[in-house]
Amino acid sequence: MRFATVRAGRERLYGAIVEGGFVALSPDFAEWASLREVIAAGGLAQLAEAAEGRGVTHETVTYDLPVPDARAIICVGVNFPDRNAEYKDGTDLPPNMSLFPRFASSFTGHGQPLIRPPENHTLDYEGEVAVVIGKTGRRIAQADAYDHIAALTLCNEGTIRDWVRHAKFNVTQGKNWDRSGAMGPWLVPFTDPAQIDEARIETRVNGDLRQQDALARMIFPIRRQVEYISTFMTLHPGDIIVTGTPTGAGARFDPPRYLVPGDVVEVTATGLGTLRNRVEDEA
Repeated sequence: MRFATVRAGRERLYGAIVEGGFVALSPDFAEWASLREVIAAGGLAQLAEAAEGRGVTHETVTYDLPVPDARAIICVGVNFPDRNAEYKDGTDLPPNMSLFPRFASSFTGHGQPLIRPPENHTLDYEGEVAVVIGKTGRRIAQADAYDHIAALTLCNEGTIRDWVRHAKFNVTQGKNWDRSGAMGPWLVPFTDPAQIDEARIETRVNGDLRQQDALARMIFPIRRQVEYISTFMTLHPGDIIVTGTPTGAGARFDPPRYLVPGDVVEVTATGLGTLRNRVEDEA
């Protein structure tokens, strides 16, 4: 089952994506205002049961972020060996992971435009798998980490490259331009470790394969990510960890191949479908 947050006319709804369209479920669950609240209540299985046998309510919808009201979005940087090798010190693996925050305003939904700002044209792509936390936890052991994941989704962690170099120690400003990245299209409930352990991720630009790798090759596996992040902050239902991108981003070509208006970026991962967005200049 796949669950999405969408807009139909002026109405925001959540529900199930099925063959033929969208099944609105939020009108039947007024106690849960968003998929974040569904997840916090452990209600994804209840939604799936409610969707069984239901007819399509909307054949056409506009996708929103799957969890539009996420409390925290934490991104893991430089998390594949080939990506690490791109840096001057890339012969050695780092002892701890690099992290930075993103805000919901920096993302858009599946099928919506990625926005290139007028101030800088170094918009780049980074295809990633994102995990959505389902159970509150602090100092979570790696052995228990998967028990705290409710669902998976896809992310294009779009970046304005020049702006990650504006300061000595942080990349936050280059990572948070409005609608520079995307997330979705939907949530896939996490029910089997193989959904992570055996998954591969790919990114294409205009059909050209740019990134590909296996999640099993991450320097810091997702179990370790959950353990490490929950050491310094409590993870809550609906929090999102964006787990890292393989090598192959546009900045690493010679010359760089940054995104331009009209480009189409597609991020695909095993069992999660495809997140697709076209690039536009900011109006």
